[in-house]
Amino acid sequence: MQLVLGRARDLSAQQLQTAIERAGAMPVALSALATLLGERPAVLRSLGLSAAASAWMHAPDQGLIEADRAWVERERIDLIDSLSEHYPRLLAQCPAAPALLYIRGDGASLRAAQLAIVGARYPTAPARLSAARFADALVHGGLTITSGLALGIDAAGHEGALAAGGSTVAVLGTGLDQIYPPQHRALAARIGEHGALVSEFPPGTAPLRANFPRRNRIISGLSLGTFVVEAAHHSGSLITARLAAEQGREVFAMPGSIHNPLTRGCHALIRSGAKLVETAQDIFEELEFCHHKQEDSHRAAAGENPAFRAGRLDKDHKILLDAVGFEPASVDSLVERTGLPIQSVVSMLLNLELLGAIGSHCGGRYVRL
Repeated sequence: MQLVLGRARDLSAQQLQTAIERAGAMPVALSALATLLGERPAVLRSLGLSAAASAWMHAPDQGLIEADRAWVERERIDLIDSLSEHYPRLLAQCPAAPALLYIRGDGASLRAAQLAIVGARYPTAPARLSAARFADALVHGGLTITSGLALGIDAAGHEGALAAGGSTVAVLGTGLDQIYPPQHRALAARIGEHGALVSEFPPGTAPLRANFPRRNRIISGLSLGTFVVEAAHHSGSLITARLAAEQGREVFAMPGSIHNPLTRGCHALIRSGAKLVETAQDIFEELEFCHHKQEDSHRAAAGENPAFRAGRLDKDHKILLDAVGFEPASVDSLVERTGLPIQSVVSMLLNLELLGAIGSHCGGRYVRL
């Protein structure tokens, strides 16, 4: 009976609850749903359901429902409807929360304390590394990392949480049988083993553009706050941040270079009241979240790299590292700044990159991490 809800278009948790209350249905979930199924569309609309949801609830396609049931059983998908006591408490507080969630993995991770990490799909190397390190620090502080499985910052947040041995939740803008982007299938499989994949969309739902803003409201709705690591002025990540603010959740943003167009979205958020974040401690304090391993979390989020700290640099390497700075620099410009031979600069850049002190940037440039 739950599967009927997954195919009811425009059906929110709030609409479903309102309809059941107006119908005077029994509080037990399945009994309550049974009172709505097969009811005339006009009656269902009078109870508060949308036209599309009313038409479907009146005469659901039983063949489609049975196909969904076979898929759910075969793939071991869990279903949680908004009438269940297991439905995520924070998400239930959002007016547009979905009536049904499809879950692959550990459904309990959806009820854990979560922080959303989102950002650019094509971030700079430092931002990608920062997202992973913040995820590591936040996981060690007791938070689950939630994001959207997208390229760039989303993936870095998931990867950082997994590398730290923590839990992460990926909210999809497709059905759970349609992993998008396809190059993240292996990542999605790992998330399913150490967290959860979740979607409001039934199987077979393709990655349509309109689905992703809907996905974003679940990302922010599940989370105590949303942390934007890097975003252009019109980034989709800003939609998630706006939704978080509308849902009464905290919004965090990482500042960056004024010369980097991918930081303008974050700077706009900070100007509008988002919390400026430099370390994981900033997030924990704002959330008033009790955490452990505070020293390790602070150090990881501050950007310190254990391999780099252990490395002993000679004089030329130190000169080159100082010359790289925090703005992308080409090999030619580094040769000019340091006065070192180009062959030596190229060799030392490789050494510094292996140590985690610098990262490669687009256009053959390098930036300090």
